[in-house]
Amino acid sequence: MAAKSGRLVTWLKMLAVGGGVCVGGPAFVMWIQPTDEELFKRYNPELQKKSLENRYERQKNFDEFVIQLKEYSKSDKPIWTVQEEAARKYKQESLRQDFLNAEEVKARQEAMRREAGLLEGAGKLESTGKSKLTDNPVL
Repeated sequence: MAAKSGRLVTWLKMLAVGGGVCVGGPAFVMWIQPTDEELFKRYNPELQKKSLENRYERQKNFDEFVIQLKEYSKSDKPIWTVQEEAARKYKQESLRQDFLNAEEVKARQEAMRREAGLLEGAGKLESTGKSKLTDNPVL
């Protein structure tokens, strides 16, 4: 009987210690962890000002991120796959927009050259390797 009571005492000790660690550990961390307000008060005045100025923008970026995650989660695919696809589409759209902007700039420049009355072949090379506008060789 003494052996069974020894085992029981050991089990009770282990349960008490385990419960103390499982409950007491997180409670201790919550007790010593500073709140956001306490951390903010520890900032120097310049950082407090900068933090207050950027708060709206950070909140807006976070809200956009959460909205995107909600949209990505509607898909049957994993979120990271959908994010990669969205990033790829965004990059392609950005490149396409850059190309269209470059084409628009070229068209504007040509229109300005035509309005200014510059020669049609300005800047093009003849077979001799010299510019049509000057006799200087083009390097």
